[in-house]
Amino acid sequence: MNRANASPQRHLRPPRRGRWALACVAALAAAVGSAMLIGSRPASSAGSEARSVAAQIAHQLDGLERTGAAQPATHDAELQELITRTAPGSGERAEVLAQAGALAALAQDRLRVDAFAQQLRAWPNPATHAQATLALAYVEGQFFYKGQQDVREARKVLAGIDAEPLRKAPAADLIRVHNLRALVRMDAGELDDAIADGHHALRLAQGLGQSWRVAQTLTQLALIYYRAEQPDRAKQTVAEAAEQAALDPDPILIYKLQTIKGIIYSRDADTSTAQRALLAAVEQASQAGAESFSAQAMANLSDSYLHSGKFARALELAQAALPLARKTRNLNAEITARQNLGLAKISMGRVAEGKIDTRAAITLDEQQGATTGVTESWQELGEYLERAGDLTGAIEAHHEYRRLIDQVLRDDTRKAVLEAQERYDADQRTKEIELLNRDNSLMAEQIRARDLELELWASLAGCIVVTSALMVLFYKRVRRTNEALASSNAKLKIQSERDPLTGLANRRHFQSAIKELAADGKLDGSLFLIDIDHFKRINDQHGHAAGDTVLVEVARRLRSALREDDLVVRWGGEEFLIAVKAREPAFAQGLAQRLLDLIAAPIHHGGQLIPTTGSIGFASFPLAPNELRLEWERAIDLVDTVMYMAKAHGRNKAYGVEHVDAHDEQELAQITAAVEPACHAGRLRLVALQGPVGRAESSEVRP
Repeated sequence: MNRANASPQRHLRPPRRGRWALACVAALAAAVGSAMLIGSRPASSAGSEARSVAAQIAHQLDGLERTGAAQPATHDAELQELITRTAPGSGERAEVLAQAGALAALAQDRLRVDAFAQQLRAWPNPATHAQATLALAYVEGQFFYKGQQDVREARKVLAGIDAEPLRKAPAADLIRVHNLRALVRMDAGELDDAIADGHHALRLAQGLGQSWRVAQTLTQLALIYYRAEQPDRAKQTVAEAAEQAALDPDPILIYKLQTIKGIIYSRDADTSTAQRALLAAVEQASQAGAESFSAQAMANLSDSYLHSGKFARALELAQAALPLARKTRNLNAEITARQNLGLAKISMGRVAEGKIDTRAAITLDEQQGATTGVTESWQELGEYLERAGDLTGAIEAHHEYRRLIDQVLRDDTRKAVLEAQERYDADQRTKEIELLNRDNSLMAEQIRARDLELELWASLAGCIVVTSALMVLFYKRVRRTNEALASSNAKLKIQSERDPLTGLANRRHFQSAIKELAADGKLDGSLFLIDIDHFKRINDQHGHAAGDTVLVEVARRLRSALREDDLVVRWGGEEFLIAVKAREPAFAQGLAQRLLDLIAAPIHHGGQLIPTTGSIGFASFPLAPNELRLEWERAIDLVDTVMYMAKAHGRNKAYGVEHVDAHDEQELAQITAAVEPACHAGRLRLVALQGPVGRAESSEVRP
């Protein structure tokens, strides 16, 4: 697992490749935003000598900014000297405090961070107050993000910036804050907002006309695209960053660029490009004398070797990176090294020892509040344990992954529902305004009719007729509007409960529809959980458009195998859930076999035939032989467990629960926590179905 130098989290999928150490990116945020005086600071009014001094300070700060946190002790001494040369309340002083505070944050020196923050809070000059406000948010944000590795607190600080400083501050200060906020939002899983911040920073950087600053911003934006599952856009952006960096290079800029390039190309089946980039990053960090960056670069390179199956080399690099990371207090490099250390040991047969190291890395990530990163790490651990033959440990890791990813998906669902409701409210407000305007028009007609009544008593009867006609017209229009509103509301409800890609029901629809199968909270019927095998490989080899084609076609095939009243749901990513009312074991087995056969047919995309198979877990409820009834959430957990067993035993299989020696949910939980031993002991019996080239078995499953 890899990072880029102080970003505690990764994106949710794919499982491993986002796990890069992001310390260089945090340093990148520090560099992109710190002390940007040229083209953004107000000119001094003290004459040419004062302007010359300001220009010298600006040039010195630009140099410090470019090297970032590579040599913090040397840079800190220079910044302390610059504080004495800048006037209190000046924009230059605010920039110096921002850089000095960022270094103190990196060193986790809370006392110095507080001292710098206090100076910025007590800012004496209203003319530069906006600049000081952004500097304060930057220093505190860096402290939580880089020093404390606390994404949640950093997000609070940066989200609380008032709109006024964002309007009045110089462009350079805005670049600094937008870049840092983009990183924090990326690690918090708010990828759309992170991309928006990155583009805002890029426009401002391009306006300043400095190629190295544009290169830094593009490099960070490329990482965000990578984390947002847009690898082609990420590669294009990092290539643009390389073009800009070539115009004005330095070792730290090239180190950052090569690190992010290594991360982005790590997804490719051929890892040679990623390894060359990461080797170049190690070399550049060494040339710059940046020990913290060297630790990060070695940890990242160890991940690349881990991915390519060179476990001994990966272990060697991780062992070299770990003490250097601890020496420089680079927590993210330490997490990266420990995770890769553990996975390398697991791959080399030292499973128990490797699990200790990997879980220690996960614990450090949990302490940072890195939910998506922890989710990814559990999934990664499960995959390595599965390959090492520790199926019990793999299932345990898979359960942790499922628990966390369900939480993330629920958050995404809530966000989608809120967005849909907001659109509905906006439509309704528009229609209400239209009705109000029509009502006003009617009132105007009524007033005019009354005036005519006063003036022309002889026309009273005609006025009454006209008014009545208007009232009838108004009533008809109101009725049509209400009908349109009802139709719009119905369409909105359908849209909010449908997956836009496949057209299947989504989780929100499932939670309401499942009540028909679980009227008293306990499920009656059969559940099937389907996962497309090696879906990440399909995306990597054929592109994400091909992956979408596979999802759409598999959804169509599943729907074709079911009756009108059966429920099929896109459960998340490449997973589908099917719920049927029938609970006969023979029916469930027959349907599972049919689903396996349907999924396994190759799928056409762009002149290619993409081989596709699926793994299925299924069960009929109540569970035999004790007629154990479960709430639907527990039922899904059970079929998820046996689906994972199908994947662990070779994929292109369906495993179904045939017999469970449990009388209550507590006993069932004990059995599912150790599936393999339960199968051996006869407490759990599974039926195994092979893909289209195999045949069904009804015996007890053994590893």
